[in-house]
Amino acid sequence: MSLASLNIIEPQTSAQPVYELESIPRPEYPRPQFVREDWLNLNGVWEFTLDEGNVGLEQSWFSSTGFSGRIVVPFSIESKLSGIGDRSFHHCVWYRRAFRVPAAWAGKRVLLHFGAVDYKATVWVNSIPVAWHEGGHTPFHADITGAMREGENVVIVRAEDPPTDRYIPRGKQHWEEEPVSIFYARTTGIWQTVWLEPVAESHLESVRITPHQDGTVGFSVKIVNGAPSQFVTVKVHRDGITCATGMSLAEGPRASIAVRVGHPKLWSPDSPNLYDVRIELHGPGGFIDGVDSYLGFRCISAQGGKVLLNGAPIYLKTVLDQGYWPESNLTPPSDEAIIQDIRRTKEFGFNGVRKHQKVEDPRYLYWADRMGLLVSAEMANAYLFNEDAVERMTREWIEVLKRDYNHPSIVIWVPVNESWGVPNLTDPKQQAHLRALYYLTKSLDDTRLVIDNDGWEHTEATDLFAIHDYTRSGKEFFRRYQNIATEGLPLPLHGNLYLAPGQKYNNSPIFLSEFGGIGYVADEDRAKVPENAWGYSGVEATAEAALERMRGLYQAVAKIGKIAGICYTQLYDVEQEVNGLMTYDRRPKFDVQRIREINSLLM
Repeated sequence: MSLASLNIIEPQTSAQPVYELESIPRPEYPRPQFVREDWLNLNGVWEFTLDEGNVGLEQSWFSSTGFSGRIVVPFSIESKLSGIGDRSFHHCVWYRRAFRVPAAWAGKRVLLHFGAVDYKATVWVNSIPVAWHEGGHTPFHADITGAMREGENVVIVRAEDPPTDRYIPRGKQHWEEEPVSIFYARTTGIWQTVWLEPVAESHLESVRITPHQDGTVGFSVKIVNGAPSQFVTVKVHRDGITCATGMSLAEGPRASIAVRVGHPKLWSPDSPNLYDVRIELHGPGGFIDGVDSYLGFRCISAQGGKVLLNGAPIYLKTVLDQGYWPESNLTPPSDEAIIQDIRRTKEFGFNGVRKHQKVEDPRYLYWADRMGLLVSAEMANAYLFNEDAVERMTREWIEVLKRDYNHPSIVIWVPVNESWGVPNLTDPKQQAHLRALYYLTKSLDDTRLVIDNDGWEHTEATDLFAIHDYTRSGKEFFRRYQNIATEGLPLPLHGNLYLAPGQKYNNSPIFLSEFGGIGYVADEDRAKVPENAWGYSGVEATAEAALERMRGLYQAVAKIGKIAGICYTQLYDVEQEVNGLMTYDRRPKFDVQRIREINSLLM
């Protein structure tokens, strides 16, 4: 979706604009790992109002017959594509929309889904409370059947997002009104797709798929309202050919199935082989429910100072991707925009991305799976530490791991970046929280690598030793790191940030997970760049100077040899940060082939 598809018509009798959409924004099915054929997209124009005095609950706005404002869902109030573009502080906002379910859904349960609402959401249907959720990056849903009536129904959402609370996992969303330094615009309220789907009284709730390199696959299925004599079937197929089938009787709300695919085609960035999966729930009366999914066979591990993909060494050539767009902030404007970002990432010669301080839209992960891109998936962190921050972070991180477990593209989990949320690791409680997040992650998923604290103050509980270094020149970088094979890592540039107090290096592979940060702004783009524009290691006057510095850094990394992978900062500019290989609107600043040639220096 672009601004061109949003028409704003000034009405004759109201101060509020009327919105007309040429098409539903984000029309694609939003949950690609668990697809039902029958569904209803609720994106589009919703009624909307601010609650500046936080009086909506007291005044029963959940029973309102209408709000005067309008907003385009799923875009946040701060974004242009919402039709509002208001980036000032708003603590509480309300949404309202009428809907009708198709006649063919008669006799079915109806589920109302939200991809993400930032930060606390309360949902009513026909003035009846149906859902409450805390966590700005993860999905939730409610069975609204009991609240519905014949004909038109009304859903109302209250979203509360304290803009200055630094104990909330917020990532790069700034707690001051204006973006500055490495922080950007906030996202308040609904920012991912809202949809309805019909299900039977007993239906599939989720499936956890665990493929192994030898072709075995485990399916752990959860069932809502399970009944006696139910069973679950699984079919794995590729290009119309059935590769494996399995069946298991349900044990109450669960079923476990194991199948084996002979001679599996493995998934990798060069060969992103995927297998389609059909999961069905049956009972004595026959078919009850079915969903479509997919899987990829791949194994990621670390051994002898290297990262191994499917048992063979792979050099991680990744790029920092913050998941922001100029017209829609954290919400991808379209599937096409996602595809273009991934395509350009690969054209530049990278085999992966570090999705930085954002839990990315599931559609991005779907296309990374399809197109072949390694993903380091990272939690959006809080900045300060207390008991509330621990509870919020832990609860939402568990939801992230659950939502994204099935994506083969994700090979690294990162719960914490640069000690955000644990700013004082001399505090035993904060260090315990950091270590607990590593072990919690491994307890829920032992199939991927985990970085405990990306870039700073590691504990001994980490699978990769990630460091951040924005040294300006290749010559200086080589001088700093040339002896790491014999003498270990040099002192960090900004104090003792490599290890948390009392911790030792555990000989895990060294991952240069932030470096570069070379700023450049072409003459024709200077008028579009904010006055506070900056680059991590300065802004070069010419494209040639920026490329030469980049090449020098890559040459230094290649000569050192001990480093198992890199993450270049960054794929595109974001607001005032001009370190990108592309502008914020995704125009390459440099010849794509020259960037690819520089990336080819690392093997």
